[in-house]
Amino acid sequence: MKLSISSVIAVSSAAAAWGFAPALTSTRHASVSKTATFSALQMATNGEVNGAAVAEAPNGSISTSSELLGRPARPGRPLKVAIAGGGVGGLTTALCMLKKGFDVTVYEKTAAFARFGGPIQFASNALSVIKEIDEELFERVMEKFTFTGTRVCGIKDGLRADGSFRMTDDSLDYLWNESAPADWFVKFPLRQCADLFGLPYTGVIDRPDLQEILLDECRKIKPDFIQNGNPVEGYVSKGKGNGVTVNLADGSTAEADILVGSDGIWSAIRAQMYGEEIKKSTNNGMKRQGCTYSGYTVFAGETVIKTDDYYDTGYKVYIGPQRYFVTSDVGDGRVQWYAFFGLPPGTKKAPSGWGGTERTEQVDPEENLVEYIKSLHQGWSDEVMTVLDATPPENVEQRDLYDRAPELLRSWANGNVVLIGDAVHPMMPNLGQGGCQAIEDAFILSETLEAVKSTDKLENALQDFYKKRILRVSAVQFLSRLASDLIINAFDTPWSPHDDLGKSWKSYLTFAWKPVLQYLIFPAQFAFLYSYHPSGNMGGLPADLEAKWQRKHIKTAEEAFARVAEEGQSTAAPSFFKIAETENVEEPEAVAA
Repeated sequence: MKLSISSVIAVSSAAAAWGFAPALTSTRHASVSKTATFSALQMATNGEVNGAAVAEAPNGSISTSSELLGRPARPGRPLKVAIAGGGVGGLTTALCMLKKGFDVTVYEKTAAFARFGGPIQFASNALSVIKEIDEELFERVMEKFTFTGTRVCGIKDGLRADGSFRMTDDSLDYLWNESAPADWFVKFPLRQCADLFGLPYTGVIDRPDLQEILLDECRKIKPDFIQNGNPVEGYVSKGKGNGVTVNLADGSTAEADILVGSDGIWSAIRAQMYGEEIKKSTNNGMKRQGCTYSGYTVFAGETVIKTDDYYDTGYKVYIGPQRYFVTSDVGDGRVQWYAFFGLPPGTKKAPSGWGGTERTEQVDPEENLVEYIKSLHQGWSDEVMTVLDATPPENVEQRDLYDRAPELLRSWANGNVVLIGDAVHPMMPNLGQGGCQAIEDAFILSETLEAVKSTDKLENALQDFYKKRILRVSAVQFLSRLASDLIINAFDTPWSPHDDLGKSWKSYLTFAWKPVLQYLIFPAQFAFLYSYHPSGNMGGLPADLEAKWQRKHIKTAEEAFARVAEEGQSTAAPSFFKIAETENVEEPEAVAA
């Protein structure tokens, strides 16, 4: 597939003209007598006809098969919403809708929430949405946030970096100056693109902290909004204006106007909507419940380590032959790393447990997983080896990465049921947009439903939501997969005239890509991602937030470094790998993002 960034932006822009953007609606009223008109208005004000709620039908008559949905300045009852799944997308959706006066219930499969799961990236576009949802929510997120986009982020040469974690220029001086370092291949314009729109800078927040903030904000509005230990297993959509029956795991049912499927990549709601079998896999593992194996398995770990560039860099992608290695500062002196390999699905070495999902046992309990990963990076920079050596082997985990093709020809909604987040558009983690796009879904779905005045309009509203989101989400899915495919299949150690490390055709191609990526592709990519920012330009706020965070970051990091120097290396808490030992506690599975 060939699709340039400019094409993506052009298609996204054209979407508004083609009807995928929110449309202005008009209502044509049929002629009615003055008496009938007065009666209709009186009944609408009361909200019922002979005890049944009413709504205006398209031809101007009064329909008794639907109910008026109220707002503070509008008669009617609150919209009743059931949400399957209490992950980031589900909880954000719940908060958006509760703030709009909807009657929301979240059905979550975990028996109780516990502090597990590691950092989740929030790019500038997601932070803009968070601020637009609620100022207090935004402030609480910022208190727990670690900025990465304020510092140097980019791609490093995994073979030529000299092991000193030095900060060097990413120019082409090394071509004619043999002594010039060639560590940095390309740097990402994260800060510049955030400044373009006046947005806070990209960074990370620990999933447990985010979860607790969202739970607390929701409970302020509706204390009993969530039901734990009783997930949604299916549904019956009862037709236009008649809502949906939600089937729960314990055999009971619940009634709602709409059901939101936010139950992760192996979604039970999607399985029913699209006729899939939950977690059913082909014999070779290349397809699983409609999701395609990306071709990559990823190992991950976390450690506390003070490198020479710790305060100067946010995240780095080390590239080399057939693999890449990513490190990111995640706050409190911690560095999180990912090692991506092009291996068949089911090539298991390390336990799973990604993001708080059920942890399995290590295939060979005696194998040192850090040494195994180091063996796959023979000849790579000592910078990679230093990070791996500082990681306790028992902290290493693994996940085969699956994603889905964009649903361009099949809606995310059917009747009174709609899918959001990983349940319908899981994506590769390379852009860190999985959680961000779920948050955008939550905000736009809530905005769309807020305008609905009666239950018989809900089905159309859910289809409108799909049309508003499909082009942008499809572009992000494409870009996320493209980033992986290029690095693994088309990138290699860049060519240099001074050594023999990069002599393959991929090396020459990688070298040729450098100026295109630096000055065209990456600026366009991040500008496109940040172009959705409902909060608008925040003026001097991003700089103020960075200054405040900087002081706190240095203090907490230095405390962590001192602790490790005295007590030795251990898994920081709450970590990406600290799985709650509470019985039956399991967070919905999701593609790493």
